[in-house]
Amino acid sequence: MRIKRTSKGNNSLRPIHFKGDIPIEALKAKLDGIVDAVFKEMELPEGQVTLIYFSSLVDKLTLHQTVIRPLLEAALKDTAELIEGGQLSKLISAITNGSTIVYYPNEDVYFKVNTFSAPTAAITNTDTESGSLGPQNAFTESLDTNLSLIKRRIQNPNLKSRNFIVGTVTNSKVTVLYMDNIANKKNVDMVFKKIENLKHPGLNHISILQNLLDDHPFSPFPQFHETDRPDIAVSGLVDGRVVIAMNNSNGVLICPISFFELFISPEDYYNRWMTASLLRSIRFFGFFLTIILTPTYISILTFHPEMLPFDVLLNLQQSREKVPFSPLMEVLFMELVIEILREAGSRMPTKIGQTIGIVGGIVIGSAAVEASLVSNTLIVIVAVSALLSFLPPNFIMSNTSRFVRYFFILASGLFGLYGQMIAFAWLFQHLLRLTSLKTDYMAPIIPRKWTDLLDTFVRLPTKFLKYKPGIVRAQNQKTSSQKKEE
Repeated sequence: MRIKRTSKGNNSLRPIHFKGDIPIEALKAKLDGIVDAVFKEMELPEGQVTLIYFSSLVDKLTLHQTVIRPLLEAALKDTAELIEGGQLSKLISAITNGSTIVYYPNEDVYFKVNTFSAPTAAITNTDTESGSLGPQNAFTESLDTNLSLIKRRIQNPNLKSRNFIVGTVTNSKVTVLYMDNIANKKNVDMVFKKIENLKHPGLNHISILQNLLDDHPFSPFPQFHETDRPDIAVSGLVDGRVVIAMNNSNGVLICPISFFELFISPEDYYNRWMTASLLRSIRFFGFFLTIILTPTYISILTFHPEMLPFDVLLNLQQSREKVPFSPLMEVLFMELVIEILREAGSRMPTKIGQTIGIVGGIVIGSAAVEASLVSNTLIVIVAVSALLSFLPPNFIMSNTSRFVRYFFILASGLFGLYGQMIAFAWLFQHLLRLTSLKTDYMAPIIPRKWTDLLDTFVRLPTKFLKYKPGIVRAQNQKTSSQKKEE
């Protein structure tokens, strides 16, 4: 039986009838020891009622408008059809989700009213994915607000959604969104099945959900695109992807994705295509440069000095003349110093953290050179490598490049350029084995799809982007603009 809704928005009455075999004493015993659990008795012309709710989740004004006033007007029972319930767990779940339970002792029935009105954060600008072009607002920790930000951009009845409760302890609400006329049914069903099979006590953030849904949990590479920008989520839905949102999380997950799509910034589509293509190419090559700069320094100085011109090699040897460590130990020392500065800066207050990051790097770098612990050439290489690691728009990919770089450093320290080639072989072999929702992670290169290459390393003008990405396996691969042309 369906529930009738009133026109009061999110605070509409949604009574639910529960069987009378649950005594009020059992409910009081279950909520014993919870300081914000309220049992409020009211005298009405039709008899006494008891209101049960959490004061931390229910605003007094909302409680008065949605519960007390309808009770005084004897209109509460007429707002919706009664629905059979029966379990004590349903009552407890309703209360912990911010609803108010109205108990009629004379009739021995319970009613549930949606009164959740806890304070939520305002919509602000994004911090982790900020840019100079395009929308700047970001998702909040309120699921309803995040869904509103998406639905105000996609005003289409084909935008479907389904709710799940995950976390055996936290009971977190998760919503899966997809375009019913575009998204591949296999992708949607796969996401549903993955979430339904989750057995985890608590999910405090959507990043934990991402780790649980990955096809390859031992891989350092992200297999979902986590974003806090509504425009990116909307673009994913329009392409035929599946978007996963969770309450109390200021981001959403987009799947499936490929390795190359993690280097695409939303600004690429707001910018001119030539500028966007140039910046995108820099990000691609920057990722590989950041993992080979310091390893190449180690390989050349340790195993292959003949590869450099004599003058350059002489300058390098002079800069390392008083350094007592091998190139491998020298690089590991500086890389660890950079990681320490980065972590310390991120844990400190914003203004202090920025100062520590800049001043600390300059002071420690200069002191290390003067103390003959490292060469001045290495300082430059490590600094450039650190800057290149921040080029990917996806923050998790930035962290991945740092992890992979250590693997290359150790390989070059042990075997030189031969070790780097082994590391590259491992990297590509690993990427080729990865999948996202069982789709190839290295698409559209392997398997190759020529139409996708128009929006991979470079971005052609928008009028030429006539097909949706092949990785999403959309029901209709053509874009809306191409349909109009036909």
